Amino acid sequence: MAGVAAAPATGALLCALLWAAAAAVGSGGNPAPGAFGRVYRGAVNISAERVYAFAYSREPGQVDAVRVYVNSSSENLQYPVLFVVRQQKGVLSWQVPLIFRGLYQRTYNYQEVSRTLCPSEPTPETGPSDQIIFVDVASMAPFNIAYELLVTRLENFQLETNKAFNFTASPSQPQYFLYKFPQDVDSVIIKVVSDVVYPCSVVSVQDIVCPVYDLDHNVEFNGVYQSMTKQAAITVQRKDFPGEQFFVVFVIKPEDYACGGSVPSSIHGNANRTWNLQRTKNLQVTIVPSIKKSVYVQAMFFSFLGFLSFYLGSVVVAFVHYIRVRRKASAARLSPEDGSGIMTSSHPITASTPEGSSYGAIDESSSSGGHQLCSPDRGLPAGSDTDSSVEEESDFDTMPEIESDKNVIRTKVFLYLSDLSRKDRRIVSKKYKIYFWNIITIAVFYALPVIQLVITYQTVVNVTGNQDICYYNFLCAHPLGVLSAFNNILSNVGHMLLGFLFLLIVLRRDILHRRAMEMKDVYTLDYGIPKHFGLFYAMGIALMMEGVLSACYHVCPNYSNFQFDTSFMYMIAGLCMLKLYQTRHPDINASAYSAYASFAVVICLAVLGVVFGKNDMWFWVIFSMIHVVASLALSTQIYYMGRFKIDGPDSDLGVFRRAAMVLYTDCIQQCSRPMYMDRMVLLIVGNLVNWSFAIFGLVYRPRDFASYILGIFICNLLLYLAFYIIMKLRSSEKLLPIPLFCIVATAVVWASALYFFFQTLSSWEETPAESREKNRPCILLGFFDDHDVWHFLSAAALFFSFLVLLTLDDDLDTVRRDKIPVF
Repeated sequence: MAGVAAAPATGALLCALLWAAAAAVGSGGNPAPGAFGRVYRGAVNISAERVYAFAYSREPGQVDAVRVYVNSSSENLQYPVLFVVRQQKGVLSWQVPLIFRGLYQRTYNYQEVSRTLCPSEPTPETGPSDQIIFVDVASMAPFNIAYELLVTRLENFQLETNKAFNFTASPSQPQYFLYKFPQDVDSVIIKVVSDVVYPCSVVSVQDIVCPVYDLDHNVEFNGVYQSMTKQAAITVQRKDFPGEQFFVVFVIKPEDYACGGSVPSSIHGNANRTWNLQRTKNLQVTIVPSIKKSVYVQAMFFSFLGFLSFYLGSVVVAFVHYIRVRRKASAARLSPEDGSGIMTSSHPITASTPEGSSYGAIDESSSSGGHQLCSPDRGLPAGSDTDSSVEEESDFDTMPEIESDKNVIRTKVFLYLSDLSRKDRRIVSKKYKIYFWNIITIAVFYALPVIQLVITYQTVVNVTGNQDICYYNFLCAHPLGVLSAFNNILSNVGHMLLGFLFLLIVLRRDILHRRAMEMKDVYTLDYGIPKHFGLFYAMGIALMMEGVLSACYHVCPNYSNFQFDTSFMYMIAGLCMLKLYQTRHPDINASAYSAYASFAVVICLAVLGVVFGKNDMWFWVIFSMIHVVASLALSTQIYYMGRFKIDGPDSDLGVFRRAAMVLYTDCIQQCSRPMYMDRMVLLIVGNLVNWSFAIFGLVYRPRDFASYILGIFICNLLLYLAFYIIMKLRSSEKLLPIPLFCIVATAVVWASALYFFFQTLSSWEETPAESREKNRPCILLGFFDDHDVWHFLSAAALFFSFLVLLTLDDDLDTVRRDKIPVF
């Protein structure tokens, strides 16, 4: 009975409110009582306006949303129909035709407009509360303008977790809905999908504040937003919303230019058109819980423990190697005729050769023509790496004994390692250490501005809410602190851990080598590949810096800072090629200064390619010419072992005369068979590959110029490595188990890594909305995506690649240097 009595009382109260509203209007016009769900038609002019009053009752704790639909057949922009909606705590107004401005000040007019009113906040009242809404319709036109009005209450205004909701929106009829965090959920992912690409739309997340910005020109004023074609995803955390609830706003843009589309061809100049019929889009929104904090912990343990297992494996291998060496040493002490003693007595290079002498130099029976070299500092004790000013850079290539005959030696048809390892070991070793110290300096000066820049990028994203700045995989972007995609940063830890492990392995080898040198071990002094570790140290630092800069790039990946992710990849590829060449040519490798200067030129070209490489044909012509000329110049230096010179002292014509003589001698007189056949085959294949890259770039002009240059480096490195291994096997050299395992592991891991690399999850070559079409969910632990797996595998692949270079020639440690061929 109490409930029955309450109903008439509520009805009477609503009638009283409407009567009071009519009294308040007075002579301005009596408000007509309005009913929800009923269409009202009428006409207004400068002397006649209409006012409607809609009253309703709200239950305690309930959030009610009201939607107002209006229509006017008039296209007269001089006298639009004005609609003003007055609520208890706000006013919302618009005009019909509703005008949107697009690119180049084009205008789009809409006669049908539908807006959702900002819902009033729930009150702690115990009983129902009564609300009233006034809708004023007016116009300044001197003639009647017809209109239609429909006011409805939304039944599906609040979105539910894990439940898809379908709706339709257009530029003049935006939509927004409410979502409240459940008690046990701290983070959610808003997933929005559509079956069609266009029209371009915007998804925004805004706090519960009135007014709600739900039009194209103001949706970016508040909250977090993304442009969208077929897919969008926004991760929202409870801590960012004190009220533990938010609005999800959907706006359709009047043009598709922002999403990669073109401006409608039927629009010319500033002509006005009605486009609402073509700009309707069906959308589906689903809000799902994101991962819990425990998943973050599991991902961190997985990342660190996975790569720390490499440390354990390295310790096991080192221990096994130590046991084997101890056993061999014990067997040598028990044997009356150990191998070293026999070798010392029978080989012309005696164990008493001091370190300061020209290691690898041989006596009259060697291939050097019977001239044995001696260093001026022969009396220095082994292992004394002094820093005397006598051993500065100027002394590296000015030893008179070497200068007198290296032009002859290096142009022999058959070269052996003893011919190209004639310089003082200490001087050459210090020369290679410059690579290590220089790359540390480069890393510090390069990384600090990069870190500052990406922090600025992330700050801009967090402050403005514009998620179109960074090209994440939004379906698998897990925030932590101020970082929007912590998983993409964490996955780079492998580069740093494995780079540091490689440095430790190189340090161990360096220490063992120094001890052997101090003991004047004959195998260390005169056998095997000369050990210089400066390039290996530089490679380890480069691997670690690749992890740092890749993490910086993934703080906010976009078109402008992609060079950060590739700069040290250029250095890694270049250092690997230098190390591979230095293995058999220790005396004629490039200096650190010229090498890093070359890398600097490459990075400068990469920056120019980012700026000018999109559509400028002149840039690609110049770059292709530089590429071809550099390939030919480098090929000439490699073919003649660095002894090719075309300097004419008499006149400028001497340059051309020398070039003509070389071409005539090597290409015409000996065209049936080149003097250096193996090198010629390598260089012909290498030049064909590089010319193919140049032609491809000139024809297709790829937008991803940084990856294009990186592809050139990697292809040349792989080509040289394959040539080196083939020539090694042709020379009857062996592959020991460890380097063989590393080669197989490198091939397998690289193949797996490249598979995940080509699973494109985003692309800054396209618009942010088009890039999001490629987004995919996480595939590993619910935390890492395909690109994170690429980070893990590429770090391991680079580590194994470095080990290949470090251990590839371990089988030559007991082979005399005058028996090791150069190729």
